[in-house]
Amino acid sequence: MKRFFRDLLRSAVVQRALGVLAAEYLRLVWLTNRFSYEPTDVYQMVEPWMPAIFVFWHGQHFMTPFIKTKDSYRAKVLISRHRDGEFNAIAVERLGIGTIRGSGDHSGAFQRKGGVGAFMEMVRSLQDGCNIATTADVPKRARVAGLGPIMLARETGRPIIPFAMVTSRFIRLKNWDSTTINLPFGRGAVVGIEPVYVPPDADADTMEKLRQQVEYLLNESTRRAYEVVGRPEAALG
Repeated sequence: MKRFFRDLLRSAVVQRALGVLAAEYLRLVWLTNRFSYEPTDVYQMVEPWMPAIFVFWHGQHFMTPFIKTKDSYRAKVLISRHRDGEFNAIAVERLGIGTIRGSGDHSGAFQRKGGVGAFMEMVRSLQDGCNIATTADVPKRARVAGLGPIMLARETGRPIIPFAMVTSRFIRLKNWDSTTINLPFGRGAVVGIEPVYVPPDADADTMEKLRQQVEYLLNESTRRAYEVVGRPEAALG
């Protein structure tokens, strides 16, 4: 029976149905939450920086497709090739975001998980004027920023923009990334603090310092976003 349900969930029909349902549910959440932005003129600030590398924490990603408020904001998101990524890819594509399939993990499994090809596709997309969105942390290492975005920024010269997008009403799962399922009929906040630039000649020490800066900015954005929606206790440590 367990194998039956596993195979059922892997089927293309079920994956597509789950993706469509997820997209429309998230659209409901977006439409029924009153979002505020910090800084208030964030789009006027960010537009001159585009194309950019937008990063956020794993498990806090469900609402992020809605930062795209104009058709002119071309964007692609990096999504794992793992079977759990299939319906995520279907959902974000339904919400108007392109997808790049592969791993952001630069460990020994980088090449096996399609990381090299995905990295080069992100480079080409940025060079073509398309924004890239990706989680900053890699699987099983929640809230620890990886070097992937730093390497991408060094290669392309594009800025990294760490941000948090939260809602006041949510369900938080007890899994490795504390996945947050956003709920409708509440308040929402989008918070970004500052861009991070990586010099093209950045050495290992510089890249590590910038990695720590991205990690700090993400934690601060998350803390501030939950404060804005009246849930300061919900910020992830």
